Amino acid sequence: MLSRRVVVCLDVQAGRVVKGVQFVALRDVGDPVELAERYEREGADEVVFLDISASAEARATLWEVARRTAERLFIPLTIGGGLRDVNDVGRALRSGADKVSVNTAAVERPELLTEAAYRFGSQCVVASIDAKRTDRGAGWEVYVRGGRQPSGREAVAWAEECVSRGAGEILLTSVDRDGARSGYDLELTRAVASRVPVPVVASGGAGSAGDVADVLTDGLADAALVAGILHDRVTTVAEIKGVLSRRGIPVRRTVVGGTGNDGTSVPPDTRRTA
Repeated sequence: MLSRRVVVCLDVQAGRVVKGVQFVALRDVGDPVELAERYEREGADEVVFLDISASAEARATLWEVARRTAERLFIPLTIGGGLRDVNDVGRALRSGADKVSVNTAAVERPELLTEAAYRFGSQCVVASIDAKRTDRGAGWEVYVRGGRQPSGREAVAWAEECVSRGAGEILLTSVDRDGARSGYDLELTRAVASRVPVPVVASGGAGSAGDVADVLTDGLADAALVAGILHDRVTTVAEIKGVLSRRGIPVRRTVVGGTGNDGTSVPPDTRRTA
């Protein structure tokens, strides 16, 4: 069985990491480069930078932050937020990103996914989907513009279309659960993961390491995105991986202070992940 990934998300606004609830009530968390390095030391498998500002000036700031971060990280970096066309995708990759995440622009012009996959490869293209349960309670609707505007698209069908157009991964966020720390939307994640042949990264709702384990098993996710509980030091990546390992979920081994996430001692010159 392939190892499951723990992905850390950093929402970046004006060069700083922020966090809120359902994409609002934002508060400053810290410097993105410093936080990315900290989470890599703790054993994060990947880091995602999401630009939550609308202006081109803010996006340029993010690319500079990404460049400085990529110079220091050994783990993959994904950049998303505000990418409007294939030229933006190219610039993000040249800034040091391994993958790009597109949301609103892809919903408005799905051809962007195909163009990006053709030019840079599907492995670089992540379709980011913000999904909210419908008022009728049956199914989920895709939201755009930072989770504020309904698109009229059904989330599971849109995930399938994204893959058919070239997306190599789905970043699936529950708008209802974002920042609530009430657990991931397992039903939503399972509905998408069971219908697409590419990895699904579950996002929105992590309140504990147990929630991460649940979405990787019951939710069928390939990876779990975590943010607030790490920023507030409720837990650490190493602690999350320890819980996953004890529950029999395969993870890449994390080395912190000479001890692996399974509790065994590790020589000091061993790499952080194995």
